[in-house]
Amino acid sequence: MIKIRLNGKTVEIERGKRISDQVKDRKYIAARINGELVDMATKITEDSSLELVDFSCDDGKKIYWHSSSHVMAMAVKKLFPEAKLAIGPAIDQGFYYDFDTKTPFSTDDLTRIEAEMRRIIEQDIPFERVEMEKQAAIDLFDGTSESFKVQLIEGLDDENISIYRNGDFADLCRGPHVPSTGYIRSFKLLSVAGAYWRGDVNEVMLSRIYGISFPEVDELNDFLEKVEEAKKRDHRKLGTELELFSIFEEAGAGLVYWHPKGAVLRRIIEDYWIQEHLAAGYKINITPHIARGQLWQKSGHYDFYIDNMYVMPVENEEYVLKPMNCPGHILIYKSRVRSYRELPIKYAELGTVYRKELSGTLHGLLRVRGITIDDAHIFCQPEQIDDEIVKVLELTKKFMNHFGFYDFRVELSVRDPKEKTKYMGTDEEWERAERGLVNALDRIGFSYTRMEGEAVFYGPKIDIKLVDALDRKWQAATVQFDFNLPRRFDIEYMDKDGQHKKVMVIHRAIYGSLERFIGCLIEHYAGSFPVWLAPVQVVVMPITDKENKYAESILKKCRKAGLRAELNNKSEKINYRIREVEVSKVPYMLILGQREVVDKVVSVRKHKEGNLGQMKLKDLFHLIESEQGGAN
Repeated sequence: MIKIRLNGKTVEIERGKRISDQVKDRKYIAARINGELVDMATKITEDSSLELVDFSCDDGKKIYWHSSSHVMAMAVKKLFPEAKLAIGPAIDQGFYYDFDTKTPFSTDDLTRIEAEMRRIIEQDIPFERVEMEKQAAIDLFDGTSESFKVQLIEGLDDENISIYRNGDFADLCRGPHVPSTGYIRSFKLLSVAGAYWRGDVNEVMLSRIYGISFPEVDELNDFLEKVEEAKKRDHRKLGTELELFSIFEEAGAGLVYWHPKGAVLRRIIEDYWIQEHLAAGYKINITPHIARGQLWQKSGHYDFYIDNMYVMPVENEEYVLKPMNCPGHILIYKSRVRSYRELPIKYAELGTVYRKELSGTLHGLLRVRGITIDDAHIFCQPEQIDDEIVKVLELTKKFMNHFGFYDFRVELSVRDPKEKTKYMGTDEEWERAERGLVNALDRIGFSYTRMEGEAVFYGPKIDIKLVDALDRKWQAATVQFDFNLPRRFDIEYMDKDGQHKKVMVIHRAIYGSLERFIGCLIEHYAGSFPVWLAPVQVVVMPITDKENKYAESILKKCRKAGLRAELNNKSEKINYRIREVEVSKVPYMLILGQREVVDKVVSVRKHKEGNLGQMKLKDLFHLIESEQGGAN
């Protein structure tokens, strides 16, 4: 007999019993034994702490969705035996699977695949984990002409390989999985897309099927409703309709052209950033868009990111379009000797950088080649770390609340303690940096998820993801320690005893990418921005030409009051013009007829609310001022 601790209670069970023998509730899809995720069919062979996993947690969702991708692959192989399997991971919202097929899948194909998936689910086929030697796994998939699986196995260092079987179907996988196909209750295949094998344009183009699944049909219906709402909020669609930005094919993919309204929106966001950073003690700087290749060699970017960098010859030298702002800030810091009395020094820049993203990965404002990053670098002493990170988090929270985001997710990415050699920096530096991040998060009161092994090689970091009106997560702020650049550039300060000491560098961004942040704002507000953020706040609209003179005087007064106002005196009928402005989502319309001229008032219509009646212009200004007050 052995002891297991489950739900706060310790019980004795027979050694070698499966977890599923102890737990009959089908809501549980996997478990953790002493913290390690395992299948419900796993045998318990020693005293253990047992934790059950269901769909409500992130790990449970990943297991459920990854299992769903296997069910989809089973259906595809049944209907299209010649299709070759590539990869089928869980993603943030659902799953996908890539297949090599002679012709891409069609919408009709998805309907057939869904029907076959239902039959497989009804059969309730068990997921069976099988471990074998590496060569045996290669032989298995080579024998079924699954060449992509063979490539994947050949790239693994493990000598023992795990696969999962569902009857005659087998797939390479670490697991865990749900106990059987019958656990996948409600699902929908969403779309088909093309994807290069391993993201390499020189490799074969695969056919990718996206899907979603849930334990309950109500959850699926709720998700599908949000998908439809997301289509209406798509920033690419709204960006065109509201004349905010364009990406012109003839000018190049991934390069954003801001129309006047979009430029105003961007300027509002930039001006707020500058105002708040100056108030927080940051010093604004500007660095060039290109620099010698040797600078990027010294920083390490050349070795690590060369495939994502634009390189050009200039007078027999190699120059690079900057992919990062960091080296420029470091050069400014090193332009003279710095005293401990000056620290912390905080440099900030709204700097546009350029990255050679693959065309297939570009997506409106969310993934572009010209990226404006609100970079800042904090040069400080070790004992200043905790306070400076707290200030960054406080500033981040202020920014997010200002733009209407009150819900966000925080992730703390730290190194894998089992593979310390993969990371730059000493144990002391990592422990100090991680401790600084944790202390700051605790002081602010942010709950967070610890992501072990997710740190980049040069330091731990905090990632903050915004949650929008549809409960979608958007990557925004990052607070990152950097042990790499201080060493490469020998960045120091002089302490009170005249000794040169290594400076600590904290790299942080609040918006992250300005383009992505604006895309997030567009979708969060569905293009109906609050009045303080709207590119056009007021449209003045005379009913006939007789009111034009009065309309122009109202327009001048609105602009003098600091409002972003436009005149719409087109020849179309008033009802048509009202509809046109309503579609453009301008917060306020001022309708002017003969009665308004005589009474020296304006007739006010508010976006989504309709007619507010007549009022004096000063009363309108007070109304708008009260709405803008919450954003200041």
